[in-house]
Amino acid sequence: MNQLDVNLMHPVEQINVIIGRIYRSGMTTTSGGNISIRDDNGDIWITPSGVDKGSLTTKDIMCVKKDGTIVGPHKPSSEYPFHKAIFEARPELRAIIHAHPPGLVAFSIARKVPNTNIIPQARFICGEIGYAPYGCPGSEDLGKKIAKEFENPKYRAVIMENHGVVLGGTDMMDAYQRFETLEFCCRTIVAAGKLGNVNTLTDDQISQYIDMFPKNVTPFMDVEYPSDERAIRTDMVKMIRRACDQGLMISTYGTVSVRWRDDDFLITPRDVARWDITPSDLVQIKNGMSEAGKTPSRSVALHQRIYQMNPHINSIISTQPVNLMAHAVSGQKFDVRTIPESWIFLQDVPTIPFGSLYSDVEGMAEMFNHNRVVLVANDCVVVTGDKLLNTFDYLEVAEFSANSLVMAASVGELQPMGDKEIDELRIAFNVK
Repeated sequence: MNQLDVNLMHPVEQINVIIGRIYRSGMTTTSGGNISIRDDNGDIWITPSGVDKGSLTTKDIMCVKKDGTIVGPHKPSSEYPFHKAIFEARPELRAIIHAHPPGLVAFSIARKVPNTNIIPQARFICGEIGYAPYGCPGSEDLGKKIAKEFENPKYRAVIMENHGVVLGGTDMMDAYQRFETLEFCCRTIVAAGKLGNVNTLTDDQISQYIDMFPKNVTPFMDVEYPSDERAIRTDMVKMIRRACDQGLMISTYGTVSVRWRDDDFLITPRDVARWDITPSDLVQIKNGMSEAGKTPSRSVALHQRIYQMNPHINSIISTQPVNLMAHAVSGQKFDVRTIPESWIFLQDVPTIPFGSLYSDVEGMAEMFNHNRVVLVANDCVVVTGDKLLNTFDYLEVAEFSANSLVMAASVGELQPMGDKEIDELRIAFNVK
């Protein structure tokens, strides 16, 4: 299924898929959170009250008809009043998500609005964020307070004081991607704050970054799909979904590529939700040209140059896991000399300036002659390997290590290994 397919599902199917994804990702609890869709008839489809989010089925989803008639086996969510109030205040919104994910709740408790300018795409996905004063859950008062915030057409996301967040979208995937990206930003800011300062981007920096995006890649026709190429597509999709399941990638960002023949490779497409990528969505790059009818990732030029300059590399992943991004956002060195296994797998990991992904393709590609992993400030981590499984393993090791370093920052001063210990590891494990 791709992004469009989710939105073409019946409302009960859409709600069931998305609430399940939210629950499995640890962004709501068994009893918490609710989502809704308003259809063309003006009927509101909504999650039920008091039903386990971990075992919800399409039969459990409730419908409140335009005339107020309730259809379904349960009571509608107790928060139905504010869903209805938002739909009335903003007719263009067709889907609403309310939940209590830890990062966003942290901001609601602190009564602050997160600055999403920590990475380039977040500002456009999340937009400006409102803040609603406290109201008793399930009350008409809360509905009025939230709806008042949504009366501002700039807001599609509102922090609820001492409660959580509510987000709207033109469709369910629009709302979900906003929700997922905003929670990612909050978790990253919290983790970066443990390490040091949180460095945000200016609007000018983001605009200049976007101006560096490649405008076109020459297409080629007569695409062939031999069995080895199709096998790579299947493996890539499995790994992308695994990355999403494990919180190493979110629907709005993550690029994976695998070398196919010589310097030709397959790469993820642009603007397709990572959760829902299928083998047919992946883009074949041949002789520097792109499979006709598809748009490859914006970082396709970098991936191509890495393959050309580094024959030992056969797979590349660039993504934004929370703890690695905490280092990229804080400017704190990601020091893998703190854990022997991490250094053996990753060696030293440099951090390079924001914008390097597009402004210095040649220099960055050359770095992978001697680096396996590179952090780009306020942007992403780029991981390489000789095959896709190894590349994914290095990504996992890097994020696990980054998580340990974030946790350690709350315990005491980091104590990395010295040169003597590193030299011992070089000899013992034949690391060059």
